[in-house]
Amino acid sequence: MGEKKKVLLAPFDPVHDIGLKMIRRGLEEAGHETYLLPPDLPAEEIVQAIMDKEVDMVLISRTLGYGVAELLSRFADLVDAAGLRDKVTLGIGGMAIRPELAAELGFDAGFGPGTTVEEAVAFVEGREYKKDDAGVKKEKQDITSGYSYKFVNERLGEKLERVVDLIEQWVKDKTSPGVRRAVAREELWDVDRWRNREGNPEFDKEYPQLCGEQPKNFYLKGELHPKTRRFTREEVRALEEFLEETKQRIVLNKVQHTRERPVVFNQYGTGCPFMDIGHIKVSEAWGADGVVHFDPSWGARTEGFFDGFLTHQEDGTVITPANLNRIHAALEPSTLWQVRAHRGLNTPETVVLAGKIGADMTKINISYGSLSAGTDPERLTVDGYYAMRYAAKYNMPFDVVTNEELAGVPAHKAFAGMLIVATLGIRLGGRPILQPLFAYSPEAMIGEQMEDNYVDFNAAKIYALKSIIDAPIWPGAPIGFLTQTEDRVQSSMTTGLHACLAASLGVDAISIASSDEAYSGGPIAVPSRTDTLQAVQEGFRFFGSTGISPSDNARKWGEEMVVQIERVVDDVIKMGDFVQALYEGVLGTREEGAYPGRTGRGTVETSVD
Repeated sequence: MGEKKKVLLAPFDPVHDIGLKMIRRGLEEAGHETYLLPPDLPAEEIVQAIMDKEVDMVLISRTLGYGVAELLSRFADLVDAAGLRDKVTLGIGGMAIRPELAAELGFDAGFGPGTTVEEAVAFVEGREYKKDDAGVKKEKQDITSGYSYKFVNERLGEKLERVVDLIEQWVKDKTSPGVRRAVAREELWDVDRWRNREGNPEFDKEYPQLCGEQPKNFYLKGELHPKTRRFTREEVRALEEFLEETKQRIVLNKVQHTRERPVVFNQYGTGCPFMDIGHIKVSEAWGADGVVHFDPSWGARTEGFFDGFLTHQEDGTVITPANLNRIHAALEPSTLWQVRAHRGLNTPETVVLAGKIGADMTKINISYGSLSAGTDPERLTVDGYYAMRYAAKYNMPFDVVTNEELAGVPAHKAFAGMLIVATLGIRLGGRPILQPLFAYSPEAMIGEQMEDNYVDFNAAKIYALKSIIDAPIWPGAPIGFLTQTEDRVQSSMTTGLHACLAASLGVDAISIASSDEAYSGGPIAVPSRTDTLQAVQEGFRFFGSTGISPSDNARKWGEEMVVQIERVVDDVIKMGDFVQALYEGVLGTREEGAYPGRTGRGTVETSVD
């Protein structure tokens, strides 16, 4: 600060003085001397105060209305007539005030809506105000940092370790086509050579032979999957121009208010990478901290990946090296990028490909993928095991989702499966993230745990997990799923409320979906994305660092959940075979909606190593 100024603040209005009070605080914090007059004084008394206080600056606030311009002009004339105009600087602020109007009325400066305290202080100090157009300074976060991954419930932890012993013993002499493709992708595919369009003859020769019919025909005959086509040169050029322009003008926002967590993820998977990139840039601009890549269902049932910059006519964007590479290049440096690999026949290879392209995170869950996502339990146990080893190698944390609860599987059974997989991941050197479902799930519908509120049963899940293991928690898939209606306002609000509950429970991340996608699965519209992000942001602003207080039911249900989880783990140990436990309903029965998948059945092979 330069010279200390004496500033008179005068609300030339019947009541409106809030803005001047805020400016006064800013001026005093900057070391200036201020005098705040009461509202609705006549112009003559304000002029007298200027003379009595011998001030350097006068800041007037006034809402424009009929005849007000004449009043303000007369005030400036009175200051001049009193011989003060050369001694004081006059500023005016208020609704509809503009610099041009202020000059016309005889003032030195005019400030309209959106004027900040910092801008007013800069005017008083006679320096140029430089508005920060760079937006929020964001850095990429590691949501697994600070966690020990030690079991709080040591007895249950020991039992989970025993199940992991069973899995490792079962997997040790097994492999699959998916694992062999992952090995080929890991050992033979060089991402830098691929980006430089250099040949990779050894990989090109071996890889098609490891694929199913469609990808094999793509590499040998040039045939694409139905409803899939390559982008044209014109489309690629348009994308590059769009990205160049967008990156120059994008201003990042922040969803969180005073809390740092939870980190907010937005999912994408429109089928078109160009559209995905547009949605990602919107999500980043409105505050999303990360984005999640969703692939189409047919991709999960296909042995092997295609290549090329491809667009697809259905939901879920095709995983190819070119698609992932384009999307990765479009991201802001602070944006976390997850490529999910938790289901299907390409699970381990997805992790390798995503790791080499530059993904930050992935998603792996043997239980959900084999009980509710269609993949054979035996096949996914082998593939999931190796996927977690690759996730550790590429330093990618992975969440373990419990979406089987959407089918009606009780939370304690879904959590038992999630904890078994997470414990295996820890054993293999990985950093798993627990992802319980926050939703009005079929279990809650049937059991009426949410008859009164949506708070207690969701809170019980967090209480239960935190009492078992010191690990990060990421409610999602997306948060509030099945609780929304088709109404965009309701859906956005519901997502926001679930997000605030998650924040008050101290979770590390949430994933949200646009209000249309959250209910129906699509189509995904940009206005719906911004609706949902704004609803979450407003909810975080409303609660700040305060919280939501669940009732006693939450603790009671959480404790019951832990007891039930341990019983399920005991049943798996008693059976002596994790894979068989998946087939036989220990982690979810057919009556509860868990159906062991068929895709990949009979493809597990004996390893030659």
